[in-house]
Amino acid sequence: MYSPQRKDFVSLTLGDQHSLSYTNGKHHKLSCWRKWKQLSRLQRSLILFLLAFLFICGILSYPSLTEQWRGFSDRSIKEDWEEMDNRGLRPIPPGFVPKQLVVPLPEVIEDIPPELLPETQRPSVPILPKPPAMRKPPSKRGPPALQKRGNVTNWQLKDKEEPVAKKDEEEGKEVNTVISWRGAMIEAEQGTELQPTGRGKEAGTPADSEGAAPLKPVTVKPVDRVEAVLEAFRHAWKGYKAFAWGHDELKPISKTHGEWFGLGLTLIDALDTMWIMGLKDEFEEARKWVETELSFSKNVDVNLFESTIRILGGLLSTYHLTGDTLFLDKAKDFGSRLMPAFKTPSKIPFSDVNIGKGTAHPPRWTTDSTVAEVTSIQLEFRELSRLTHDPQYQKAVEDVTRQVHTLEGKHDGLVPMFINASSGKFTRKGAFTLGARADSYYEYLLKQWLQGGKKETELLEDYLQAIEGVKKNLLRQTSPSKLTFVGELSNGRINPKMDHLVCFLPGTLALGAHNGLPLDHMDLALQLMETCHQMYAQMETGLSPEITHFNLQYHNERDIDVKPADRHNVLRPETVESLFYMYRFTKDSKYRDWGWDILQSFNKHTRVPSGGYTSIGNVRDPVNPAPRDKMESFFLGETLKYLFLLFSDDNELISLDKYVFNTEAHPLPIYGLLHPDERDWAHDGPDVDLKKK
Repeated sequence: MYSPQRKDFVSLTLGDQHSLSYTNGKHHKLSCWRKWKQLSRLQRSLILFLLAFLFICGILSYPSLTEQWRGFSDRSIKEDWEEMDNRGLRPIPPGFVPKQLVVPLPEVIEDIPPELLPETQRPSVPILPKPPAMRKPPSKRGPPALQKRGNVTNWQLKDKEEPVAKKDEEEGKEVNTVISWRGAMIEAEQGTELQPTGRGKEAGTPADSEGAAPLKPVTVKPVDRVEAVLEAFRHAWKGYKAFAWGHDELKPISKTHGEWFGLGLTLIDALDTMWIMGLKDEFEEARKWVETELSFSKNVDVNLFESTIRILGGLLSTYHLTGDTLFLDKAKDFGSRLMPAFKTPSKIPFSDVNIGKGTAHPPRWTTDSTVAEVTSIQLEFRELSRLTHDPQYQKAVEDVTRQVHTLEGKHDGLVPMFINASSGKFTRKGAFTLGARADSYYEYLLKQWLQGGKKETELLEDYLQAIEGVKKNLLRQTSPSKLTFVGELSNGRINPKMDHLVCFLPGTLALGAHNGLPLDHMDLALQLMETCHQMYAQMETGLSPEITHFNLQYHNERDIDVKPADRHNVLRPETVESLFYMYRFTKDSKYRDWGWDILQSFNKHTRVPSGGYTSIGNVRDPVNPAPRDKMESFFLGETLKYLFLLFSDDNELISLDKYVFNTEAHPLPIYGLLHPDERDWAHDGPDVDLKKK
């Protein structure tokens, strides 16, 4: 038999060029791992580096995770610390301290949350956390179109040309700068800086076995509150001098000025403040402007009330404090130019007077004057007569006082808000308030009685009757906290609404009680002072609204409500004014603490980095308080002055037994107790040694 024939060839069939299958039916692809193994070591390293870089960038770009990387809030850290403490845990093992935390320098401690510092090394004053990184602001700034940048607006951003570390011009010292969480640059108060210490053997402490020295306590000077007010004044004055010198008001955000009368209102309002604070250089600059630039020979209408309390009152007060006749001469000139306002059939003055033409008229929007306007000019005109020995000024204002004293239309001593200069009668009767348009009428009843040596009994009778009318008709208590407030009466119905202006009342009541009036006036002052404090404390910015509404319904859990149109704050002084009186008479340190809270809130929410402070539009929004780009003259003339006096330990610094403050915080002497030549200090007054807290 033959063996099967051997084949000498192999048959192979090739498919389509795009086909991935072989003739044996098996499907093979190169795996990713095989491809990765085929790459060189350098190629694999580059790819791994690129992937890691992209992963890190993605993590950092995610907001919530970024926030965690930047640091937890103080509150969360504190809670975590307490939780670990309760469980007996510690982030750092006992007996060992990492070297990087050994005797930290001040700038290092500032970056460490206080809760993470050892007990002996925690600062006694709060340290603001650093803000998130922020891009440079756009070139355009300020009103009318404020630009938002996240939670910070342009007005809060530090101008790029201003250095973070400044040199104090007066003392030649470097002043640290603290950046608030909202972006506003706030110069640190002197005396709050942490004291530097050495490390290891340089600090004089032996190192432990691990090579780390034990922690040493870092001493912190107490906050010098007087110095903090001085710094705030200098900052406000810096803006006024740079952008509004010689003009009425500073617009700190737009870095320009506003005019009302064109008479340098802010400068004149601040004259006696600078003298009281001992700011000699600033005072001399302002005095030179008054001497060389201030002229009242202008064709301009001024409001009789506003110009009297700010300009005439400011000049008279500065004359009494300094003895400089320049200010008395200016006061004589200005006072004489206001007299045409009293040329009316009823002797009730018109509200506006042209100091250049010598003519007067009612306001453009009504034929009436407000009661507060015509009854809150008496202190100044009476003092002008006493200094000039010209009785016309005193006679003019006392005729107004006698007229109002006999008028019909009062309600238990309370007066309506409007009076007609032609008829001399109250108008729009039935509405009674201690707020706008009537407030200082009640204040001047008491202060005229004090100014005249407590001899004019009709003034005292009107004041006492009015306070009884307030207690009978306007006092109410809120629910649920029983806050006492002064409402408004309209046609027999109470409106639970209280202006911030009414917060002058606690101080006025305390002043009366100090001078022998009923003790229950002081009890009421204490209650109202608490309410005025709560008007600040219950707001998110720590600043009071212009008008507050109070809850009288038991089912409501909130005592205070603020309508959107009333949420603005214009840097008013009434609450700090009353805090000053209350501390002077009670020595209760809580009033200083409340005043300090207010100053800190001003610094946090109204301070403008380039200089000055601004009114804001919304005290309920700490992220965007809606700055209004205006610094009222009374911020320097009243608010900062009362804060300075509140924190000063010298009770003889403007003694309340020798002086009476007009409604613009300008001190005028009490008759018979202080002769013009018997001032508190010599002519070089700013050199006086002021006691500080």
